[in-house]
Amino acid sequence: MTQGHTLYKTGTPSELDLLFDEKAIRIKVSELADRISNDYRGRRPVIVGVLKGSFMFVADLVRELDVDCLVDFIELESYGRNRNTSGDVILTKDLILNIAGEDVIFVEDIIDSGRTLDYIYNTFRAYDPKSMEVAVLLDKKERREVDVSIRYTGFSAPDRFVVGYGLDFGGKYRDLPYLAALKCESDKKFDA
Repeated sequence: MTQGHTLYKTGTPSELDLLFDEKAIRIKVSELADRISNDYRGRRPVIVGVLKGSFMFVADLVRELDVDCLVDFIELESYGRNRNTSGDVILTKDLILNIAGEDVIFVEDIIDSGRTLDYIYNTFRAYDPKSMEVAVLLDKKERREVDVSIRYTGFSAPDRFVVGYGLDFGGKYRDLPYLAALKCESDKKFDA
């Protein structure tokens, strides 16, 4: 590991504004895991991570759960290499597990327009799960275009492009242990 990379991991790069540090994320994930564990006591939910951005959140969340669970992943494409969603959602990796009759929790990194989540509800309802809920780490409510139901929400997110903790911009920043906003997006301040 180069020294520059070490600084990158321990300090916020000059092009980013820190939103939530590692401690805040750990606390929020633990709170969400406690809520899910209480709601699913005596059941075994299927946790479905929406790749790629949710992989860190899914890993930390399932380690914190106090109930047995199964884990699977889907991959959807709506951004490509752009900062803004195209509005078109494409399923690029389907489930391996059969979720018919199962309690399913889709785990998303971030919800903004709601189009991706709407696609998930409409597509996977046809797989005949017993129940479908969503856990999302970041919710950009002010960007909502489609009314969607989210049962478990972590942080409210500013209307800025967020990276880190699994979220990327052009493949960069996904490995950061914290969440930050690209400075070039806005000078808006955000209050958790």
